[in-house]
Amino acid sequence: MAEIILSEDNFEKEVLQSEIPVLVDFWATWCGPCRMLAPTIAKIAEEQEGKIKVGKIDVDEEPELSVKYGIASIPTLMVFKNGEVVNKSIGVIPKAAIEALLN
Repeated sequence: MAEIILSEDNFEKEVLQSEIPVLVDFWATWCGPCRMLAPTIAKIAEEQEGKIKVGKIDVDEEPELSVKYGIASIPTLMVFKNGEVVNKSIGVIPKAAIEALLN
């Protein structure tokens, strides 16, 4: 499963009601660091398929979700388990650090 494009419409179903952990990437098309992080996020989505979901939220297209989760800087990664945020990271981090957020 590739990355899921998240929106106000599918966020509850895909993230809050998910039975497996969800890594959510808050990003924007104009954000250089977000573009740097994107291939790493895609690789994790591929490698961890079935164990986790990976979703992306474009902060420009989904301002309500950005405000709801207090996104002040991007990229911001959040890990949701059982509908709750259990981990968060801001900025570009290496793949190993992202994987550590998931555990």
